[in-house]
Amino acid sequence: MRPVATLLALALAVTAGVVAPVGSAAAADRITGRGFATRSEVLAPHAMAATSHPLATQVALDTMKAGGSAVDAAIAANAALGLMEPTGNGIGGDLFAIVWDPKTKQLHGYNGSGRSPRALTLREFRRRGLDRVPQRGPLPVTVPGTVDAWFALHERFGRRTMAENLAPAIAYARDGHPVHETIAYYWALSVPRLSEWPGFREQFTIDGRAPRKGELWRNPNLADTLETIARDGRAAFYEGELARRIDAYFRANGGFLRYEDLAAHHGEWVEPVSTNYRGVDVWELPPNGQGIAALQMLEILEGYDFSHIAFGSAEHVHLFTEAKKLAFADRARWYADPAFHDTARDGDHAALVARLISPEYAAERRALIDPERAARAVDAGPGLQQGDTIYLTVADADGMMVSLIQSNYRGMGSGMTAPGTGFIFQNRGEQFVLREGHPNSFAPGKRPFHTIIPAFLSRDGQPWVSFGVMGGGMQPQGHVQIVMNLVDFGMNLQEAGDAPRIHHDGSTEPEGQLSEMQDGGVLNLETGFAYETVRALMRRGHVVQFADGPYGGYQAIARDPETGVYTGASESRKDGQAAGY
Repeated sequence: MRPVATLLALALAVTAGVVAPVGSAAAADRITGRGFATRSEVLAPHAMAATSHPLATQVALDTMKAGGSAVDAAIAANAALGLMEPTGNGIGGDLFAIVWDPKTKQLHGYNGSGRSPRALTLREFRRRGLDRVPQRGPLPVTVPGTVDAWFALHERFGRRTMAENLAPAIAYARDGHPVHETIAYYWALSVPRLSEWPGFREQFTIDGRAPRKGELWRNPNLADTLETIARDGRAAFYEGELARRIDAYFRANGGFLRYEDLAAHHGEWVEPVSTNYRGVDVWELPPNGQGIAALQMLEILEGYDFSHIAFGSAEHVHLFTEAKKLAFADRARWYADPAFHDTARDGDHAALVARLISPEYAAERRALIDPERAARAVDAGPGLQQGDTIYLTVADADGMMVSLIQSNYRGMGSGMTAPGTGFIFQNRGEQFVLREGHPNSFAPGKRPFHTIIPAFLSRDGQPWVSFGVMGGGMQPQGHVQIVMNLVDFGMNLQEAGDAPRIHHDGSTEPEGQLSEMQDGGVLNLETGFAYETVRALMRRGHVVQFADGPYGGYQAIARDPETGVYTGASESRKDGQAAGY
């Protein structure tokens, strides 16, 4: 059974922006003539934070009130979320971020993804008779990149000490905090799946069960780990006693992650890439993440005049879905760690990315869309001829804006939980392909294809919206829907997130031949779409159903370029909060 608040939010998630025409998702409010949102936008003159947990939002605000930058606040909130929402993130996972620096008036990107163990080989998977990387246990574990990313972001943009930034999470870990509703729901789902893995039951259950809504949860082991990091710095995690404890744990439990893997880890600063959608620059990070799938979809959709296409109409949903199928075919074929890119075969990687998000390539792909019929199978383009996450965003009084996403990947991660550490290792390595010759093929010391993607919007060189939509393959689909809701359908920041969402499942995945789309996939439509729309889509050949939960989680902050006032929005489908001062 879903949490009552979540079900209510789904029921209330209706369209917004203008009086809803026939065939749209829902009728407009009879007083204002606009669709309605689950809550008002939040406005503040100095600073804003939007996270998936109210206590983490308050941690971010307290950090900025104490003199911290938006980056300090983001780190503090992320550390708190690793404690409070372990269903989605933690220091056993990876982190990506986009930062708007008001001093240089530039966007900076950080890729904090970890690499596969060097002792693990494709041959070992074959020896075990595996054609996919398992979802749980030691084999999908990759080096956690979050702690490195914290320190890299802090070194460039932080003002408070890391000890000060981590102090709120440490205090909550020792003193306890009440578990929120949606988190309790997903925690209960994860416990039966992960309790077999060593260390999980002892550190993430109460006598073998998940904590219930409102129950106090303490994690003294995580408090100890964070205190060690606060005192001894980044090296404590990657080169100190923690690293040696992690090495010993995996050696004792059939794993391959070693001290040397941790000591060799480094994230990297990367240049965000963008495309312009009707005058708005949409920014994502380049692969090994999937952010450019959103840019590819938007380039395809820009060729249609949505001023004459109603939100929630069959035409809107059909064109969106067909653009997604085309972008995801390329996603499965081309997105991978550029450090392992085969230049001789596929050409220069930067040039490949530039082509994939170009208007010329979008025009070629758009020509493949039948306006009246759903595609059952699509191929990737020729290139150059050669579940679970948290998202948060913070903005400070100086104009710095942070778009940050962090994850353990599927269902709380691998289940592997080293004794005395208080965190679960990610299972991000599940995204590797166990087939030679594929760009995302498993290799030692390689970063897997990544689903977590932060996003940012700017107009005329000025920052506009920092946002994200968490949730696996929903993320680029969600990014596109938020952009369209804001730009094409005139919704405000909260309405853009509350509007009912489209989720297409069944596209060809990065695992390649093992998961090729041959039947057109399944189109999930959230509560709020009209029956006329559903029937019209079925006539076009779409398989339409309702799925409970894959629609992602959204947070956003917008900045008024004239006044500097911030607007905040928070996902109605989660436990989160947007707040400012």
